[in-house]
Amino acid sequence: MTMKRRFLLHSLPVLAAAAMGLRVGAAWAADEAPDALIKRLTQEAIDLIQTDKDVQSGDASRILALVEQKVMPHVNFQRMTASAVGPAWRRATPEQRAKLQAEFKTLLVRTYSGAMSQSQNLSFSIKPMRSSPEDKEVIVRTLIKGRGDPVQLDYRLEKTPGEGAGWKVYNLNVLGVWLVDTYRSQFSAEINAKGIDGLIATLSARNKSNAFGDAKPTKG
Repeated sequence: MTMKRRFLLHSLPVLAAAAMGLRVGAAWAADEAPDALIKRLTQEAIDLIQTDKDVQSGDASRILALVEQKVMPHVNFQRMTASAVGPAWRRATPEQRAKLQAEFKTLLVRTYSGAMSQSQNLSFSIKPMRSSPEDKEVIVRTLIKGRGDPVQLDYRLEKTPGEGAGWKVYNLNVLGVWLVDTYRSQFSAEINAKGIDGLIATLSARNKSNAFGDAKPTKG
């Protein structure tokens, strides 16, 4: 993989996280089509990356605050975590589930916070969506362009009823690989070896070893 392609690949998860929920009110979320939602939010995320100096520097505390305030209301993070943990989620206690969600969220934010300083001069396009009005789950496909080759970034969304209704993201696809599926294989091996508490301990230790401000994007 070339350096230019790695640069763009490393920036995508943070861009995707920002695009999940910047400045979306309940009315907007309930009424917007999923592809229109992703298009608008991706543009807002790119604008933020271009103008926010703390975000550009990879300030993980700033990024975490944005995730908490702007992203989490528009992500089914419980579903995302449950899918990543796999069958073991069903036998986890409420306390274990809460810890898994907290550590998984911290892992994602800390892993990719350093990429923000490299995420410049990005543009994107939305591919035509194949869906029906009655669909409750859809995939929105995007193409992100930067200093290297264009990179595929897709979103799986579900339509949620009731208060806070609207489309919520529960999985991401980068270069043909779904994020949740990637972590499921890693988490499964850890659970088989050490159990649920062992996975929690491993995630906690990994997060503590990546101090805010020192986090670097993983190189592939």
